[in-house]
Amino acid sequence: MKKQIWNPYLPLDEYIPDGEPHVFGDRLYVFGSHDKENGKEFCELDYTVWSAPLKDLSDWTNEGIIYRKEQDPENKALSPLYAPDVCKGADGRYYLYYSVKSSGHISVAVCDTPAGQYEYLGRVSYGDGRVMTENQPYDPAVLCEDGRTFLYFGFAPTFLNLERYKGLDLKGCSVVELEEDMLTVKEGPCVILPSQLYAAGTSFEGNAYFEAPSIRKIGRLYYLVYSSVNTHQLCYAVSGSPMKGFAYGGVIISNGDVGYQGRTEKDKLMSVGNNHGGLVEVNGQWYIFYHRHTHTNQYSRQGCAEPVSIEADGSIKQVTITTSGMNPGPLSGKGEYPAVICCNLTNGHMGVLLSVGRSGQETGFPYITNDGEERFVSNIQNGVLIGYKYIDLGETKRIGLWYRGNGRGCIEVRSDINGPGKAEILIEPAEEWSYQEESVCFSKEEKELYLVYRGNKEVDIKTLCLL
Repeated sequence: MKKQIWNPYLPLDEYIPDGEPHVFGDRLYVFGSHDKENGKEFCELDYTVWSAPLKDLSDWTNEGIIYRKEQDPENKALSPLYAPDVCKGADGRYYLYYSVKSSGHISVAVCDTPAGQYEYLGRVSYGDGRVMTENQPYDPAVLCEDGRTFLYFGFAPTFLNLERYKGLDLKGCSVVELEEDMLTVKEGPCVILPSQLYAAGTSFEGNAYFEAPSIRKIGRLYYLVYSSVNTHQLCYAVSGSPMKGFAYGGVIISNGDVGYQGRTEKDKLMSVGNNHGGLVEVNGQWYIFYHRHTHTNQYSRQGCAEPVSIEADGSIKQVTITTSGMNPGPLSGKGEYPAVICCNLTNGHMGVLLSVGRSGQETGFPYITNDGEERFVSNIQNGVLIGYKYIDLGETKRIGLWYRGNGRGCIEVRSDINGPGKAEILIEPAEEWSYQEESVCFSKEEKELYLVYRGNKEVDIKTLCLL
């Protein structure tokens, strides 16, 4: 690898949530929606694709804008383009499936290359010309295999007080098979994952379908990753058929680490919101792509990824959110790191970010933000914990921080989230970015780093220095 890779895996000024990773040729491509830094609503920007060579997942290239809002002739208002997916058709061309905000249908664009300039093709419709609008066509996921194409979709916000969806029969996740033209419904729609309204008594009870399907065929089985009614979770369901028989498998990841090793909602380790992602295999290793939340609402989401294992029985165990992500091992214990690559950020009672801003529960919470080109962890108050894992801390002899703020106290350094402090870094009021460091001693086995602020008022941290 040319360099280390960490989460988020793209540059810190890039916000590609809803990541759908696909291997085409010798490169890994990530298709997703496109948020604006400190944005005002979901998916404000046009579709942009990033890719990396399979031999080096640290070497990401911005392939540029592949499709713009104005290219869809039905999108007169230039509404946001929501989470897309791409497949390679039997004709060798690449098909982009997407939905426009509030459109009520799925549209398709096509290109000769994975990351070229896509051109509008049409809307998914029935043979008689009617546009498919049943079962909330939203968040398309697509699978092409052996000349057949399967399209998955659905939105079931049965727990939200949204006027537009009141009184509707929100069934869950649906699938259709498409004709060779990649537009016309051949069979379906068939409901394959139940919404909360229909989950009682099924294997999905407690983890019913909400949104964000992502489909992969692994061996002889079909794995359908989806966002559950718990929103921050990516769960999966498994079937031997692409259009029926799906059974609940489990949780793969939570962007608040809820459920991992028994962690409860109350003890979530990040502010949480929606989640969306998919599975991909690169060089024999499977990864789950997902997104995290920054700033103070759900409109600035960044892509992350973690390695996962598919067990001999086909199951996938929940994995923890990390800083090291797709790096082949722990990050180096020597070097400078942006503070915002933390995988944990909590004041002990983090709330759920809303799509309209904070709730009262979140007043005073710490968050990742920016001021121009500077990105930092902000509003660090007494007791706030910032976590990074995994790092080869046995190499580290001193820890330094670039910080600012009106707070006075110290940063307690830990190697265990609930363990004793190993060092204290002095914090004094500073209007400009200031530097403090302290000696520390870790064992070779210690790989987790936690910083806890003990003091008054507030502090921002920009850079973590391991020496």
